[in-house]
Parts: sequence; structure tokens; C-alpha cells
Amino acid sequence: MEPIDHEAEYKEILRVLQEHGGELDYKTLNETLADKFEGIRLRLKTMKEKGLVEFEGVVPSFDSRIRLPKD
Repeated sequence: MEPIDHEAEYKEILRVLQEHGGELDYKTLNETLADKFEGIRLRLKTMKEKGLVEFEGVVPSFDSRIRLPKD
């Protein structure tokens, strides 16, 4: 079994957010990336801890807005 390249997944999530003006709801983001990899909730949690994305709470819920941090 091949190891998961989390950094590549983070880049893909960031790319999709950038394509949508830096903000997207969790459900749409998850559906957009469903064919690339399974589930993004834990990846988003890690990305928030690294300061790569912002959303309310510890892990995103279906009504969460995922956004790129403002500089």
C-alpha cells in the first residue's frame, strides 16, 4: 500500500479554495474533491492547526465555511 501524500492533498484543497475566491462551504469542497481522495475533515483540521485554512470550531461541520486566512 502506497503512503498518503498529505502535502499534495493540502495543495489540492488550497487550489480549489483559491479557484472559488478563497472561501467555500464544507459540503461543496468535500464533493468537489470526492474523486481525488476520501474525506477531507481530518485534513482540514490539520490544515487549520498549521494556519493554512480557517473555519469555526475544531473540525468542520457540514455547514462550515472554509476559507483561506487573510494576510
